[in-house]
Amino acid sequence: MKTIDAKIFQPKLLQTLKNYNRQTLMSDIMAGIIVGIVALPLAIAFGIASGVTPEKGIITAIVAGLIISIFGGSKVQIGGPTGAFIIIIYGIIQQYGIEGLTIATLMAGAFLVLFGVLRLGTIIKYIPYPIVVGFTSGIAVTIFTTQIKDLFGLSLTQVPSDFIEKWWVYITNFNTIDPWCALVGVFSVVIIAITPRFSKKIPGSLVAIIIMTVLALLLKNFAGVMSIETIGDRFAISNELPAAQVPEMNWETIKGLVSPALTIAILGAIESLLSATVADGVVGDHHDSNTELIAQGIANIASPLFGGIPATGAIARTMTNINNGGRTPIAGIIHAAVLLLIFLFLMPLAQYIPMACLAGVLVVVSYGMSGWRSFLALTKNPKSDVTVLFITFFLTIIFDLTIAIEVGLIIACLLFMRRMSETTDVKVILNEIDPNQESELSSGNLEHLSIPEGVEVYEINGPYFFGAGNRFEEIMAAFGDRPKVRIIRMRKVPFVDSTGIHNLTNLCLMSKNEGIEIVLSGVTEKVHNTLEHAGFYQYVPKENICSHINIALERAKEILKVEG
Repeated sequence: MKTIDAKIFQPKLLQTLKNYNRQTLMSDIMAGIIVGIVALPLAIAFGIASGVTPEKGIITAIVAGLIISIFGGSKVQIGGPTGAFIIIIYGIIQQYGIEGLTIATLMAGAFLVLFGVLRLGTIIKYIPYPIVVGFTSGIAVTIFTTQIKDLFGLSLTQVPSDFIEKWWVYITNFNTIDPWCALVGVFSVVIIAITPRFSKKIPGSLVAIIIMTVLALLLKNFAGVMSIETIGDRFAISNELPAAQVPEMNWETIKGLVSPALTIAILGAIESLLSATVADGVVGDHHDSNTELIAQGIANIASPLFGGIPATGAIARTMTNINNGGRTPIAGIIHAAVLLLIFLFLMPLAQYIPMACLAGVLVVVSYGMSGWRSFLALTKNPKSDVTVLFITFFLTIIFDLTIAIEVGLIIACLLFMRRMSETTDVKVILNEIDPNQESELSSGNLEHLSIPEGVEVYEINGPYFFGAGNRFEEIMAAFGDRPKVRIIRMRKVPFVDSTGIHNLTNLCLMSKNEGIEIVLSGVTEKVHNTLEHAGFYQYVPKENICSHINIALERAKEILKVEG
């Protein structure tokens, strides 16, 4: 057991500390400080947009960010709350409350640890790209939609949860726009967009928050503008560290939260591994996906115990870390420490931040998440991929992320099975076999490959699984004759599944009832072992299992002589 754990769980922190030096330390400290400052406005914005208080967003970035950096399988991954979770968190809170969210996050953490222990890290990477782009773009559109009220200061007491109804309410109530809130919101977007032109180090979101907060205070105190809503108008700000609390769980609640918890886990796994993969390409490293999943799981178990929300690897913050010189997990630990200091000593100042400004920050985040270039590029791909893309996208914005992921995966699996079945072909060779096309006939008499009368040769090209299980019946029904011997060539069958074995068994039984002998030719070792283990060979005599077509044809001639 210890050997297995050692192979699965190998945090990068332990590996990097062996060759650590002063220069790397200074670089990591500077990167960690900058990433901590960048993470501050995002953590607050993600917390509020998710339906919780702003400090919960920061607590998540501190606790989860620290754990992911200490135990993670990537050297440069920065963890914390992300925009991808906003919609699913908000939906859970609406249905189950804060306590339900805590339980769902704990369950998601347990699922992530299980994914890592079962070595599913590499499998999750194979989730089809159209699904990833579809639900990511859908989340981006949904986040943008939720920020319209605060961005323009619309006078709405209640906003419907349904996507279409929400936009209808916005359109019919757009005349209630507050010009000052709209000014703050739009200018926040502009500041964030142009800041990189002047400085790559200072985050535009932080610049926008500082400028707009000062502007809002000036307008309130000197111009009498009181309509600009701030965080303090909506939330009571606290800088006290919460004590760890374990929620009360019952079986009914756990059953109801399995689906959203799995959604959080799958989404967190995809986003964290995607972020780690992107980071690998930049720093020239290779992350351990299973270790990363275990770390993400531990982070999501710890975060809700201290009042936090779900967390995962954040691509934007990870890239900020890399671009500012971060090369080891120490940078992520420093980032968490910086956020902790800000939380303890500067958190009360957050009450003056305008809600319109935070809405502007999230509008820019949603634009970055949308991946519209990738979305447009995928529309030029095969129709099946485009179908998966649009179905996942529209299900995400109209229904919810859980349904989108489930349906998207089902459709992708069905399309994959159809494509796989199309690669499998069953054909009949009627008169003779062309030796020039027979790679297995490197030796032997090539002049005697004619097929005797009373013998049919069927060849299976490709995997023989449930997607291609009825091909034999279709081919034989088309011919309708009854030979004395059927040779089944399986040299190009890489694997066979239960349905394939079942169909071969039925073919043998049906042939036996009709007095037809079955001869197998060129069965690969892997397929041979599968058939033997399934007990298939009780239906085919040992002498009828031939290594290549020469021997199979000779065996067919022997059978014809005996029966003749």
